[in-house]
Amino acid sequence: MDTALSSKMEFTTGRLDKETLISLYEGMLFPRLVEERMLLLLRQGKISKWFSGIGQEAISVGCTLALQPEEYIFSMHRNLGVFTSRRVPLAKLIAQWQGKSTGFTKGRDRSFHFGTNEHHIVGMISHLGPQLSLAAGVSLAHKLKGEQKVSLAFTGEGGTSEGEFHEALNVAAVWDLPVIFVIENNGYGLSTPSDSQYRCEQLADRARGYGMEGLTIDGNNILEVYQTISSLAEKIRKNPKPVLVECMTFRMRGHEEASGTKYVPGELFDFWEKKDPISTYEEFLLKEKLVSGDYIENKRKELTQFIKDEVAEAFSEPDPVAEILNEQKDIFHTLDYKLEHPSGQTNEIRFIDAISEGLLESMTRHDNLVLMGQDIADYGGVFKITNGFVKQFGGDRVRNTPLCESSILGIALGLSIKGFKSMVEMQFADFVSCGMTQIANNIAKSHYRWGQKADVVIRMPTGAGTGAGPFHSQSNEAWFTHIPGLKIFYPATPQDAKGLLIAAIEDPNPVLYFEHKALYRKVSGPVSKGYFHVKPGLARIHREGDRLTVITYGMGVFWAEEALNELNISGDIIDLRTLVPLDYESIDRSVKKTGRVLVLHEDTLFGGIGGEISAYINEELFEYLDAPVMRAGSLDTPVPFAQNLEKQFLPVNRLREKLSKLLKY
Repeated sequence: MDTALSSKMEFTTGRLDKETLISLYEGMLFPRLVEERMLLLLRQGKISKWFSGIGQEAISVGCTLALQPEEYIFSMHRNLGVFTSRRVPLAKLIAQWQGKSTGFTKGRDRSFHFGTNEHHIVGMISHLGPQLSLAAGVSLAHKLKGEQKVSLAFTGEGGTSEGEFHEALNVAAVWDLPVIFVIENNGYGLSTPSDSQYRCEQLADRARGYGMEGLTIDGNNILEVYQTISSLAEKIRKNPKPVLVECMTFRMRGHEEASGTKYVPGELFDFWEKKDPISTYEEFLLKEKLVSGDYIENKRKELTQFIKDEVAEAFSEPDPVAEILNEQKDIFHTLDYKLEHPSGQTNEIRFIDAISEGLLESMTRHDNLVLMGQDIADYGGVFKITNGFVKQFGGDRVRNTPLCESSILGIALGLSIKGFKSMVEMQFADFVSCGMTQIANNIAKSHYRWGQKADVVIRMPTGAGTGAGPFHSQSNEAWFTHIPGLKIFYPATPQDAKGLLIAAIEDPNPVLYFEHKALYRKVSGPVSKGYFHVKPGLARIHREGDRLTVITYGMGVFWAEEALNELNISGDIIDLRTLVPLDYESIDRSVKKTGRVLVLHEDTLFGGIGGEISAYINEELFEYLDAPVMRAGSLDTPVPFAQNLEKQFLPVNRLREKLSKLLKY
C-alpha cells in the first residue's frame, strides 16, 4: 500500500456543532467495543467466525450518519458501523451472527448477508460486487418517483476488479442515477496487495472513464468522511449523478480471524496505528475540550455493559428448528392476487403479438412496471415486441440498457426493494449467462434469506430451428429449474403466451419467461382480449388419446402433434406450460391412463428436465407403467449453424423412433 498519505490526522470541524462532533465519536466507539467483545468470544470458542473492521470505523459511521435515515445503504463484511449507526438492535444482530432463529435470516445465512428494510440496509452476498447494482436500482426508483434521495454502496479495492463494479458504474453514469459508490481501500484483497490488483495510481481515477466525479479521501478521518459524503449527498439529491469515493484506510486484523496477518509488513501496522480513527479523534476532542476524560471512561463502561447484556440476550435465543415445511414456504413470497379469467372475446393473432399484448396490458395495469433491455425503446427490440411502447409509456418506463446484463438484473432487484415491478428482456436467452450471479445468488435467494421479494420477470427468447448457431439458439431452461426461488414459464400457444406473461408480471416472485423464437411468427391462434391470467402450475392437455403420453412444452408440443398424426398414434400430449411449478397431477392422471410415457424437450438430452420427470414417474408411478419411460432431446452438443447439422441436432427425427420403440416394448 502507498503510505504517501500523511500519518498526521488533521480534523476540520467546519460548521459542525458540538453535538454532532460527539455523536460521531460515540458512533465509532460503539462498533469498536462490539468488535472487541466478539474477538473475546471468538477466543473463548463461543462464536465461530469474525470479519473485523477494526481501523475502518470512520468510513461506515461517517457515511451512514451523513445520509438521511430512509436512504438505503448497501454494506459489506466490515461495515458493522452502518448497522449500529442505524440503531439495529444489537441482540438481534448477534442472533443473526450466531444463526439463531430470531436473526434476520432465521439461521439461513450468517454475518451481514441480509437486509432490513426497516433500517434501509441491504447487506452483501459473498460475491462482493452485485450490491453495487442493487444500489443503482434503488437510486433509479428514487429518480422515477421524483424523490430527492440517494443510495450508497460499499465495495473493497479487490471488488473493483469484478465485472459488476464496472457494469454498475457505467449504467449509473449513463442513467444519471443518484448513487454514491464508496471504495474502502485497505490495501489488501484478503492477502493480495493492491499492486497485484490494479495498476492505476488511485481507484478514484477510474471515475473519469465513466464520466462521473471521483475523489480520494482519508478514510480514517471521521470528519473528512462525514463532511465529504454529506456534501456529495446534498448535491446529487438535487442534481442526480453518481459519484465514486475512494476511502484510504487499513485493516488492522486479518481478512477474517483465521487468516492472520503474516503477509502484511510490520511497518504498515506502525503507520496505520498512528492513524487509528478512534484514538486520534478522541485526542482531538479532548484537546478541544469538547469531552472530558471522565466522559470517555464513563461512556466506555456504559457501552461495554450494554454490549454484555445484549450478548447474553442473543445467546439465550433459540436455535432454529429444522422443519421442511417452514423452509419450503419461505422460498417464494405469498401470492396475493386473484386470477382474472379470459373474456369470451378473442382475436386471431400470432404468438409474438400475444406477447406484445401481454406486456401492453401489464404496462397499462401496473404503473410501477419498468421494462429494461437492449434496444427495446425506439427500436422496439430486435423482434419488435415493444415497438411503439416508448411513445405510449415514455423513456423512463421503457428503458434501453447498455450491454450490462448482470447490472441490469441487479437494478431490477433494487427496483423491487423500492416497490417497483420490472421486466428485463434478454435479447437472446443465451446472453443470460452474463447475469448468472445476480439470478442464482441474489434474485432467487433474496426471499428465502431475508424475506425480500424479487418482483422481476426475465424474458428469454430461446430455441433453435432458425439457423442462428451456438450463441443464439440454445435451450437453457434446465439451468434454472435447478435453482430454488425461481419460477419457470414456457408457453406454446398465443393464448398461453399472453396469459402466462400477465401472470408472471403479476407474481411478486422472480419468473424466467421462455418464448421460442421459431413460434413468434409461425404459430397463430385465438387470444382473449383484455387482461387475464393463465394459472401457473396447471398443464394444458393439447390432445387426448389412450396409447401413450407425451410430456413436453414449447416447440415440443407441435413436434409431438405432427409425429402422432404422421404415425397415426392415439396419445395424450401434455403441454406443461410451466416447469416451476410443475403440474404433477396432470402427469399422474395421464400416466395411469396410458401406461407408456415419452418426455420430449428441445434442450440437450443429458441434464434436461426430462430426466427429472422420468425419475418422478419411476418413483411414484412405476406400478402403472407398461414400458420404461423414454426421453427425446437434442444432441449433447452446442447448437450448430448449418441447416442440415441443426436438423440433426434437434430431436424431431429421434422422436419418431422413440415413439415406435415405446409402442413395441
